[in-house]
Amino acid sequence: MRAGSAMRFGPTQARRLRRCALVFSIAAILPLAPRAVDAQRGGASPPPPPEQEEVRLPNGKLQRDEIAKAEHEQNLKDAAQLVELSEQLKEELEKNDRFVVSMSTVKKTDDIEKLVRKIRSRLRHN
Repeated sequence: MRAGSAMRFGPTQARRLRRCALVFSIAAILPLAPRAVDAQRGGASPPPPPEQEEVRLPNGKLQRDEIAKAEHEQNLKDAAQLVELSEQLKEELEKNDRFVVSMSTVKKTDDIEKLVRKIRSRLRHN
């Protein structure tokens, strides 16, 4: 298939694609919920186990804290990009014929899925 060409989907497949877009959007927001609950309760993340040796950077800050800060900033950037892609996908699905979906729309769902996986991976790492 050429770039920009459209794929034809039946009503069931188009509905499934819309449902996937919704699920990806929700999946992107759900990992942020535990942090919001912690913030409301005034709680912080538990301290590291005492057997771990804390590595300090030359500036005196903990390496673990700097890594967590960088990952948090990247998660925020990726979440913003995820919202943008989800909105674009929604607009494309609304303007397309219910039986025809372009390849760029399908690719957008793949991009959304990759972003969700990256964010989820970083959140599980913490």
